Amino acid sequence: MTEKKTEKEKEIKEEASLDVTADADKEEVETTEEPIEEAKDKKKSKDKKKLTETELKKVMTDTKETLVPLTDYIRCSVHLGTKVITPNMRKYVYKRRADGLAVINTSMVDDKLREAIEFIKKYDAEDVFIACKREAGWPAVEKFSEITGINAFTKKYPAGIITNLNLDDFFETKAVIICDPWVDKNALNDSVKLKLPVLGIVDTNNYDKGISQVIIGNNKSRKSIGLILYVLAREYLKSKGKDKEAKALNLEDFTGKLEDVQEK
Repeated sequence: MTEKKTEKEKEIKEEASLDVTADADKEEVETTEEPIEEAKDKKKSKDKKKLTETELKKVMTDTKETLVPLTDYIRCSVHLGTKVITPNMRKYVYKRRADGLAVINTSMVDDKLREAIEFIKKYDAEDVFIACKREAGWPAVEKFSEITGINAFTKKYPAGIITNLNLDDFFETKAVIICDPWVDKNALNDSVKLKLPVLGIVDTNNYDKGISQVIIGNNKSRKSIGLILYVLAREYLKSKGKDKEAKALNLEDFTGKLEDVQEK
């Protein structure tokens, strides 16, 4: 009986010893792997800053000619959405990045911009206005208004200005441009009431209800909004026979200073 008890105690001690060894090995592996993972994260972070032509092609699904060089879309982050993707916008998303941000299909951005150009060139400047409550978009919107002659509302859109006849500054319009369906919801709601066509920049976290013509893209960044409005302004001028003025436009006047994209 004593012999069996001794053997049992020996087995228990051996198992305990194995468990301790296994735990120690696990801790050693985890300790060893942690710096490797950190190194990988640092490398990924570094790689994000060095955008190569190969990486750009992964975002672009074909090699068609675009309205601006592909590198301009990328360095202005037009293709970067948010971590939220609404059902309306899922079809435009190419993939998610490691940090969870949606990557918008750049080819579709270009397609929608072309459609937007066809939309806006049907109207005279006095028949359209643009609204942008988000501060990041104010410089580009003001430049867009200066170049095209299209009236702009930044900071705050006066709700009812196109629906309430009793307002002193009431006016009529035929089309509306908004930079964000949520932030510029007052302008959108007034337009919907009057059944006016609306051109809107729609990000991955937005819904496109009430938007007649969607421009998909990042509507949170000055550079992204700037590039979109630069293209619209340039092509609008061309449609009005002002090719010389269109050619003279500078992208950085809309976006601010841009960094170069590095290639291999």
